[in-house]
Amino acid sequence: MRGLIKRFREITKDENFMHIIENLEVIVAKVLSVCMLLVIVVAIADLISFTFRELISPKSGSSYKTLFQVFGLFLNVLIALEILENITGYLKKHVLQVELVIVTSLIAVARKIIILDLDKVEGIDIIGLGLAVLSLAISYFIIRISNSKPRH
Repeated sequence: MRGLIKRFREITKDENFMHIIENLEVIVAKVLSVCMLLVIVVAIADLISFTFRELISPKSGSSYKTLFQVFGLFLNVLIALEILENITGYLKKHVLQVELVIVTSLIAVARKIIILDLDKVEGIDIIGLGLAVLSLAISYFIIRISNSKPRH
């Protein structure tokens, strides 16, 4: 019993415990990377499938709507790639890159705006998206300025 208590104390020391946590974080990040790769492959397959279906049998008069659906699918792939970049950046540096997170968020909001059906949304939704873009742009600007300042 004393050996078990001694082993428990060793494991729960701050350095050992933090080492265990760091290892778990790396494992989770690797699992997320593999999952994100699968998501990207499926998103690309969906984009290709949709594009070929529309090229083979286009619906008359809906090329405008189809174009925005293709843009939406394309941006889905870009967002997934940005998320994968966030994860791999974390694996490399063990730091979450805030600038990259903000850029990913901007792409996601831009995607929402691009595929937005103006006939089905209210003004408050558009105002909300505008405020989201403005907030993210200001955040991005602040992060860029703080990253470009020389550090002493």
